[in-house]
Amino acid sequence: MPVISIIGCRMFEDEIMHLLESDPEIEKIVVVENNDCDGIRKKMLDAEIQHKVLPIEELPEKQEEKSLTLNIYMLELALHAIPENLKKTVYSKVRAMVPHSDGILLFYGLCGNVLGKVEEDFRIPGCKVCILKEENGEIVDDCIGAVLGGRGRYLEVLKSCKGVGTFFLTPMWAANWREMIRTAGLSQDPDDISMSKLVFDCAGYKRVARINTGLTYEKRFEACVREFFTLFDFEITDLEGTMKLVESFYATTKTSVLDDSV
Repeated sequence: MPVISIIGCRMFEDEIMHLLESDPEIEKIVVVENNDCDGIRKKMLDAEIQHKVLPIEELPEKQEEKSLTLNIYMLELALHAIPENLKKTVYSKVRAMVPHSDGILLFYGLCGNVLGKVEEDFRIPGCKVCILKEENGEIVDDCIGAVLGGRGRYLEVLKSCKGVGTFFLTPMWAANWREMIRTAGLSQDPDDISMSKLVFDCAGYKRVARINTGLTYEKRFEACVREFFTLFDFEITDLEGTMKLVESFYATTKTSVLDDSV
């Protein structure tokens, strides 16, 4: 069986964890060592998922193996704040992982529409590159759309907001909202709540939507959501998330990679 590499934004940590725990075919997991791997490593240790940690320079070249190996390469939060930087970084990591992979799964959405042609740009013999898609073959919009189940459901939710600015919080968004506010340019100081609140007010944000994904890897999810809506005096609403899109993408692309490697 082949080696499949997952390259993903840290916002998808929990969804990737879910896949690792749900796939009995995985025999070996290697986490690529970098500044952004600590979060998923802690969750893997808590879940007692056996894995190795190796710098990319020490990853073995892909080779014929009887068992399925997954390489996990997590990238920093908020690369999408500068779309050109996002594309440059993701493309460079794909190139670096090609020699070590029979297939590469990208856990990213359109994110400013800079990754829309990544599969075309990496038509490489012996290494299939796939980006997170809906069942109709369209690339997901972003990490929020992915856990809401796709663009159709995403649009329904946005319409239901009826023009009221709504900030969506998945567990990872909730755990990292201060960093995301800073990188989004809302405030250079994430602890300057008055400045961030002023920006939110000017942009018409009045509500926070808590997305219940069913995943419990972020233990402080509820506390972080409460902190957020209390600090900014937002209304709170609950939305049900789903793993169906992520599960379907993983299963479909894994099968495709396995078939191509035969």
